[in-house]
Amino acid sequence: MAFRSEPLSPKTWPAFARLVEKHNGIFGGCWCISFHLRPGENKEWAGRYRELKEAYVREGRAHAALVFDGAAAVGWCQFGPTGELPNIRSSKEYEKGLAKLPDWRITCFFIDRERRGEGVASLALREALRYIGELGGGVVEAYPEDYTDERTSCSFLCSGTLGMFEKAGFKKDRKIALRRWVVSKRVRARTQPS
Repeated sequence: MAFRSEPLSPKTWPAFARLVEKHNGIFGGCWCISFHLRPGENKEWAGRYRELKEAYVREGRAHAALVFDGAAAVGWCQFGPTGELPNIRSSKEYEKGLAKLPDWRITCFFIDRERRGEGVASLALREALRYIGELGGGVVEAYPEDYTDERTSCSFLCSGTLGMFEKAGFKKDRKIALRRWVVSKRVRARTQPS
């Protein structure tokens, strides 16, 4: 497949929105916004996640590496500075072992149900790391699930698999749930191609 990547932006918003709408808002209407919200904001914005996500994109407060096949977005990897993505799963356990917040977080992936198993998530992760490097680099943290011992569908693993992150050079830090790990990697700053 000749996939390509572009960052989420006002220009790519229509392709992102079409993919979300094709999948009924993603995970019950999340619109990939839940990691942006602080406690209590869920109630304030319930039912208006599309509106909020679009506003964040237009303000430059939402980042993702979108993967395209032609003009159609087929998946993404959401990333952003820690302050942009304050809400993570297993946060109480996470905070117990926290020494220092990372510069960046990778919080979720979504792949078109018709395109799963084609390497879209791995490409989205590589591209997210490239964009992070172009935005100044730093310590990147993610919270993948470890299902290496069981045969299971990964379609519900919005945070990605531990194996995918390890292949991308991430190192395990600590476990924060039965199968969820904190993994991290330092990404060097790089200049954008001209």
